[in-house]
Amino acid sequence: MCGRFTLTVDLEAVLDLIPGLKPKFERWPGARYNVAPTQPVPTVLNDGDRALTLSRWGLIPFWAKEASIGNRMINARAESVHEKPAFRAAFRKQRCLIVADGFYEWTEVPGQRRKQPMYIRLKSGEPFAFAGLWDRWRDPAEGEDAAPIISCTIITTEPNELAAQYHNRMPVILHRDDYEAWIDPGDHPPERLLPLLQPFPADLMEAFPVSTRVNTPANDDATLVQPLDAPTALM
Repeated sequence: MCGRFTLTVDLEAVLDLIPGLKPKFERWPGARYNVAPTQPVPTVLNDGDRALTLSRWGLIPFWAKEASIGNRMINARAESVHEKPAFRAAFRKQRCLIVADGFYEWTEVPGQRRKQPMYIRLKSGEPFAFAGLWDRWRDPAEGEDAAPIISCTIITTEPNELAAQYHNRMPVILHRDDYEAWIDPGDHPPERLLPLLQPFPADLMEAFPVSTRVNTPANDDATLVQPLDAPTALM
């Protein structure tokens, strides 16, 4: 799964990911070192606007009775995303990019009950985009005048050789050449989209242990991504 990630680069670096991308929010949140579910995350929706916006992490399907369902829907499995009732409509019509520059996974420590957090990123340090889905929800208790909530989920897949050392899943990191296809507006069949949901090449990534301070979402500072020892990269 993917339960925490980072986006520490400046806004200009994010906008450079996609030609013509424009910000669409009142205030850029700045560097984030411990992005957690239910928080606003930077997204590019396939609504044709080519805009960088902020969406709530944890998908709330349009048919949901309560927003709390989103707390359980922070990830969607690539193998079944086109079939699950909660995701299949969004997979065909409402896809998004979720921008990040690293993510955390927790691995077992032999002989200890605690788990060691690992920080995983591209060796280049560049930002990238997770494959995501989005939806628009209005609280039925408030009627048609309710303000809409735009929410999203991160798609996960089988891990590559690096991520497999720490977890049995990893988020789908899209290749830049696939961004346009993923956020192309309209209804697309699964056979066109599923091939994009592959593990990112392990030789382009690195991982290293970081402080257990990341376990607490309230901690959000640069020390969280400082390695406890030399980075371990799969060559």
